Amino acid sequence: MSDNENRIIDDLVLAYRTEMEGYNFYSAAAAMVIEDKGRLVFSNLAKDELEHLRVLSRMADSVRSGAGWMTYENALKQGASIMAQGLPIFPERSELIKRLEKNPTDLNAVMIALESEEIAVEFYLKMLKVAKEPVQKVLLTKILEMEKGHLKILRWESESINKTGFWCGEMEYSVEKESE
Repeated sequence: MSDNENRIIDDLVLAYRTEMEGYNFYSAAAAMVIEDKGRLVFSNLAKDELEHLRVLSRMADSVRSGAGWMTYENALKQGASIMAQGLPIFPERSELIKRLEKNPTDLNAVMIALESEEIAVEFYLKMLKVAKEPVQKVLLTKILEMEKGHLKILRWESESINKTGFWCGEMEYSVEKESE
């Protein structure tokens, strides 16, 4: 296996671990936040992270076995059998969860999530910059766009909680109108 393939596998494994941490955090946040809408947001983000886990685990296995990259959709379908083995019964209490437990407010949950998603966007941007094959670029772009979508949702949540979103006394946008 070439150095480039080893680096790709290492990046995919790191991405998998990061998505697992995100899944665990979002699941914990959904259980801790007060607002029903906040619980729904975090539950949906956890589902997205679970999808990423399926794709990344299958993709790492495919590259490791020498079969190469596949489409996001194929990795998602084939990754379902991998995830059927189950996630850990007792998820790790990551640093993110510990930070949330110290201050279990809706706003703190959103702020921690924002930091994490910003790091994820940077990570996938770096992976995308070194991607060589079109299928790699398409897959990484798909994940990157989902992470950017998470950032957008979390920014809306932050602004909703803080009751901001105004510039010079004018509402820049309405979360309610954006979601319609």
